[in-house]
Order: sequence, then structure tokens, then C-alpha cells
Amino acid sequence: MAISSEEVWIGRLLDVGRGLVTDLDLSVVLDRVLATARELTGARYAAIGVLGGSRTELSQFLTSGVDRETREAVGDLPRGRGILGVLIDHPEPLRLAEIADHPAAYGFPAGHPDMHGFLGVPVMIRGLVWGNLYLAEKESGDFTDRDEQTAVILADWAAVAIDNARLYETSERRREELERAVRSLQATRDTVEAIGSDIALENVLALIAERGRALVQARSVVIMLREDERLVVRASAGRVADRPGPSPATSDPTCRAVLERGRPERILDVGARLGGAVAELGVDGASTALLVPMLYRGDPLGVLAAFDQGEGASAFTEEDEVVLRLFATSAATAVAMAQSVQAERLRITQAAADAERTRWARELHDETLQGLGGLRVLLSSALKRDDPQGSRDAMREAVQRLEQDIESLRAIITDLRPAALDELGLVAAIEALVDRHRAQSAMSVECRLDLAVRSDGARLDGELETAVYRLVQEALTNVARHSGARSVVVAVTERDGELLVDVTDDGRGFDAGVRSAGYGLAGIRERVTLAGGTVEILSDEHGTRLMARLPARTAAETGALRRRRGRDAARSERVPPA
Repeated sequence: MAISSEEVWIGRLLDVGRGLVTDLDLSVVLDRVLATARELTGARYAAIGVLGGSRTELSQFLTSGVDRETREAVGDLPRGRGILGVLIDHPEPLRLAEIADHPAAYGFPAGHPDMHGFLGVPVMIRGLVWGNLYLAEKESGDFTDRDEQTAVILADWAAVAIDNARLYETSERRREELERAVRSLQATRDTVEAIGSDIALENVLALIAERGRALVQARSVVIMLREDERLVVRASAGRVADRPGPSPATSDPTCRAVLERGRPERILDVGARLGGAVAELGVDGASTALLVPMLYRGDPLGVLAAFDQGEGASAFTEEDEVVLRLFATSAATAVAMAQSVQAERLRITQAAADAERTRWARELHDETLQGLGGLRVLLSSALKRDDPQGSRDAMREAVQRLEQDIESLRAIITDLRPAALDELGLVAAIEALVDRHRAQSAMSVECRLDLAVRSDGARLDGELETAVYRLVQEALTNVARHSGARSVVVAVTERDGELLVDVTDDGRGFDAGVRSAGYGLAGIRERVTLAGGTVEILSDEHGTRLMARLPARTAAETGALRRRRGRDAARSERVPPA
């Protein structure tokens, strides 16, 4: 039985459609649409115009059938005026035997190919006009009804393929963001582990430089620490010249400004902005840079400087800035600990860090990494299926899963160091913590906060705020995981020079002496003791109550106390024993 031309035409369009929806590279999809449109309609020229954000003009214009020399001779690409503008204003098929006869036509620029016949159709995605498909100069006469039908069907296939490709690009971009976040957490973990195994400052700084360089794929990284009024190079990694003698220092105003303002800066022209500093730092020949402050509890410790991303010396992006800034915050904590912590305090901190690392690893493995593995299986299955609707559904599900994994990572990052504690203070940080527990559990959580407001606006000592926050955080975590409580009350009040922390729940009680290790109470007791306070834990079948008392000191008061103790210790060393 002979096959009709109608059947051949329909079969060819179906073959084209199947080929389009299986490709997830947007540039390949668009090239294929243009080539197929010319083949099926006999058009000499084809183009796709992509609408910009205002949807009133074209932001991209892709062509087929026009050679490079002609494109260069024409000059600027069309923006959507004349006949092209008609399709933007009225998104419906437009077929012309002679372009010049249309009222909106106003000619072609010098060097433009001669065109007479024209066929244009809109490309609609999810009910919105994404762009237009244009055809010109049919080789065997005027464009026909069949050509118009072909162009409309191709535009519909193109819309499906473009939507799929955009969903895939979005999921790939979010996957890369997740991988970058995981690398950042791993770099932070390595830094914390280094502190536990080797407190020597030079070793910690060397590790920070290496991990920071790998994190943003920089050619070189330099760490400068503040010493008096100078920034002194204390570590480097990558392509940095070795300097014999004392560590080089710089008084470059750009580096100083990053340190003093506490804000990162991306530099596109190192020679113009940093001048002679590049030679001082040993990074001659660098083109671009990313300077990030290292802040510990608001105190500027130094600057982490990355130069030239990748072999092409590309400029650093906003995402690079976010990731390196997060890493620099953790790195600053590492440096501060390496500079000041004592051996016994290090042992206690290491025990708490081990527990935290175990929890982070478990959460990353159980939630994020397993989620990424499932996402890979989902996308691989979608690529193998010859089912446009199934592919779109798979892409949407992939995007939803990525959004869930991103929220999970954000929660982990918040647990590592809540931004509200540094930026807004203890009250705001505890309120945010309580809000998260309300959202994540069925418990009723009541919060009563009453801290003194000082006339000079001074805040409590940073270490004290951290101790109180971690105390409340650990207590709420224990209640949520172990007690089965229906309600819990958190109260933090300041009275007579003391901070009183009271966390009471109505859940299952336990023997605080026997089971304290399993409930993390040993860590709570150590944290309170280090802050100079006391803690009492009462528990029975009616619930558990944790009560802690800590001295309420500002940073200035803590500093004065330490200086006084230092003077007393020095005085006692000068007095001979009786």
C-alpha cells in the first residue's frame, strides 16, 4: 500500500519531535529547530528571536543559512522592529509573499541578504511567548499553508524541547550549587579536624590556604593576618613566589579597607587596584582577585586573598564570594583558636567538635548525599525514556528535590554558626532557633527572654552569647529527640549580674547521673563550666528541668577581668615563696 505525502509529512514531524525532546542542551536544540525548519519548508534562511525581560524586544537572535561574513557585514543583530516587531505585538502566524509590501516594513540594512517571502510563528512556553521562529526566501515560490502548519508544529515541539532543556539547566545549576556547598562544608570540616590534631598556627594557616584555593579553584591564595597596623603574609598556596627573610607585609589601602569594613571585594584589574601590593604578596602577573575578610566574633583577624580562577584566570563570581566568605568565617575561628586556646580547653572543645562532626556527617549522608544519589537515578532514567511528558515530570520532580536538599544544607549551615547571633545578638538568635523547632516538631515551645539593655549599647561577651545559645540549642535538641514532650518552656533572663537559663519540658524523665553522656549533658556541663557558671539538672517521670547560672559580662568587662587576672598572676610569680 502506497504511503501518501501527508503520512510522510506527519511521520517526518514526529521523528523531528522525538529527536528534539531527547536533547537537553539548549544550544543544540535551537540549532536543530532552525535546520529542520529550513529542511521541511524549503526556506533559504531561518532564525529564532528570543524575547528579553521586558518582552517588547529581542535579546537574542540566532540564524541559520547566513554565513559569518554576511553577519559581520550586517552589523548589529535585529532588536524586533519592523516585520519582526509585528510578531512581538501580535503573537500569531504571519505569512507574506513580499516583505516590502507590508506597512510595517522599512527595508534592510546594508549588506543584508535579499529577502522577499516571509513566514513567522510565535514560540509559546507555558502560555507565554518565549520568542519567534522566522523563515524567509522559500526556494520554490511562496510559503504555503502546509509550510505554515509545519512551522507552527515545529514551534510547539521547540517549546517542549526548550522547556525541558531549561528545566535541566536549572537542575544542573542547583546540583552544582549543592556540590559547592558540600565542598565548603568538607573544607570547614578539614579545618576543624586540623585544629584538633595540630594547634600550631602555621600548620592551620597552610591548610586554610590549600582548602580555600581548591574551594574556588584559584591559581593562588594568600593569607594576611593583622599585626599592629600592618597586614603580614602568614601563609600561601599555589603560584606564589617564595620570599626569603621576614614575612612580607603590605599597607595596601584596598586590603585594609576589606579588613576594616568587613566586606569582601571582587577585583577585575589587579594591576590597577592593588598596584605594588601584588609584588609584596608574591603574586606578580595576577589579573583578577577576590579579597575576603577573616572575622572572628566581629573582630577582624586578617584577609584571605584569592587570585585568578582556573587556568584561564577568570574573574570570580558572586557565588565564589559567598562560598569563600563562609569558609573564611570558619577559617577565622580556626585561627583564633590556634592563637589563644589552652591545652585543657582544647581537649574539651575537641570532644564537642567530634560530636558535632559526627552529626554533620550523618545529616549530610542521610539527607543530602542520598538525595543527590536519588536525583542522579531520576535524571538518568528520564534521559533513557522516549516520553516527553515523562521527561518534563522528571525534571520538575528533580527541581523539587534539589530545593529540599538546598533547604537541608541551609539548616546545617545555620547550625554550624547562626548568622543572627553575630549580626543581631543573642535574643534574635534564640528566637530564630525556637521558631525552627516549632516548625520542625509537634511540640509547643514557649520562649521568655528578658535581657538587660545597656545605656552604652554594649552587648554581652561574644563567648558568653555563644555558650548560652549552644546551651539552649543542645537542650531543645535533647528534648525533641529523647523526651517525647508535648511542650517545653525556654527562659533566659538577666538579673543581678547573672544570666539565668531555664529549659523545662513535660516529657519522659531520666536518671541525669547515669544517662547524661547519652543525652549530651556532659557537654552542657563542660560548656557552662568554661563560661564560669553552674548548672543543675532535675528529672523525673513528669519531665526535665535544666537550670544554669552564668556571669553576665560584656566584652569590655571580660577583657578587664582577664587583664586583672594576668596582673595578679604576674605579681604572684614575682613574690618568692615563704
